[in-house]
Amino acid sequence: MSKRRPIIGGNWKMNTNAESAVALARGVADGCAGLSGVEVFVCPPFPYLTHVGSALNNAVMLAAQDLYHEPDGAFTGEISTAMLADCGVRAVLTGHSERRHVIGEGDALINKKTRAALNAGLLAVLCVGEKLDQRDAGETDAVNERQIRAGLAGVTPDQMARVVIAYEPVWAIGTGKTATPADAQDAHAKIRAVLTDLYGPEIAGATRIQYGGSVKASNAAELFGQPDIDGGLIGGASLKTADFLDIVRAAAG
Repeated sequence: MSKRRPIIGGNWKMNTNAESAVALARGVADGCAGLSGVEVFVCPPFPYLTHVGSALNNAVMLAAQDLYHEPDGAFTGEISTAMLADCGVRAVLTGHSERRHVIGEGDALINKKTRAALNAGLLAVLCVGEKLDQRDAGETDAVNERQIRAGLAGVTPDQMARVVIAYEPVWAIGTGKTATPADAQDAHAKIRAVLTDLYGPEIAGATRIQYGGSVKASNAAELFGQPDIDGGLIGGASLKTADFLDIVRAAAG
């Protein structure tokens, strides 16, 4: 049994309004109160960060969906780490598949964002994962390794204590398809092997790796029971309080 504390994140993406975001946050916070065996964060849209932060308690961490790597300046539409911290944000996603494949962010930019988050003292959730054509071509492990090595370039061993890796197979996000627990475990184990090569077995063994491919209450316990899967980054199911809390409880054990 892993000694790593599982971590569950709710990525609300471009959903909710001020009222529904606060209601969702309150429901999640109430449901997580008293759960000590799992760490939980939620990522509301930027306009609702302070609204949601005011509705959370110590059981749930406020996180952001993205950031920009420069501290300030003429970067219209971007958000700095200082702005996030001013809103009470303690964690941030970098390299989410939609940022990579819809917005067009490359490995170099994602690395800058990851290092900026870590340098600001935030928890950085670095997302990696392959598209369907890459999976079909047998490139899953190569894609994950490239994205991890590029995303963590320049990240120090000490900073790895504030890094979470989220493996999100793009073909399983919002499609209803889910990797089998064995497939997900295999990808996670190989990701941990890359971390071992980069930082050694102790740091690799302590780094949490989330699974982010259409996790539901019905498959959460089996996925989280795998030795290298340390929780989940949840999309659609995080928008329903009961569904998200079922997943959190599955991770808490």
